[in-house]
Amino acid sequence: MTRFYRIFHFIFYPILWLLFPFTIHGRENVPKDRAVVLCGNHAHAIDPFLICLALPRNVPVRIMGKKELFDKPFLGWLLTHLGGFPVDRGHSDLAAVKTSIKTIKDGAHLLVFPEGTRVEREGDVRPKGGVVMIAMRTGAPLLPVYAGKKRKLFRMTHIVFGEPYAPKTAARHGTAEEYQEYADEIMRRAYALGREYEKK
Repeated sequence: MTRFYRIFHFIFYPILWLLFPFTIHGRENVPKDRAVVLCGNHAHAIDPFLICLALPRNVPVRIMGKKELFDKPFLGWLLTHLGGFPVDRGHSDLAAVKTSIKTIKDGAHLLVFPEGTRVEREGDVRPKGGVVMIAMRTGAPLLPVYAGKKRKLFRMTHIVFGEPYAPKTAARHGTAEEYQEYADEIMRRAYALGREYEKK
């Protein structure tokens, strides 16, 4: 966790909460003694920041984001200083995989958006199986996160953390089909969290 991240958390929590108010559910499901892979839906550009702000300030977390975001001058600078790192979607980005594995081994949570892009409705985009491969290689459980629907200024939304979920495969290293199956399942769980709270 960077010093900049702690400062960002302290200063921007009230600002972003005023603009995009949110309620936090299930934060007790986020382990304090081991790293997890936080798997969230992605409906709005602000989602990575709101999810980080919904976590306790002293919880270390790094964000994996598509490399195009890091090409934008201010946004790339901000994400980098918050501990974020890029991934080249659609390619075997070994650097991103190595950074992800090191993040978890160092004890920090890894925040990823398995669908790889902003998605309005469940099922519009199929999640990538690579997130499951990273979890299995490190032994870190997957933890579903729901970050609300496409939101508007000043409209309340829900940030929901589900229970950790550890995928199992017959062999030590799973197959691409198994990775995809578990990626589908973790996103099913993430959206299910949303259905539970959006109807209240």
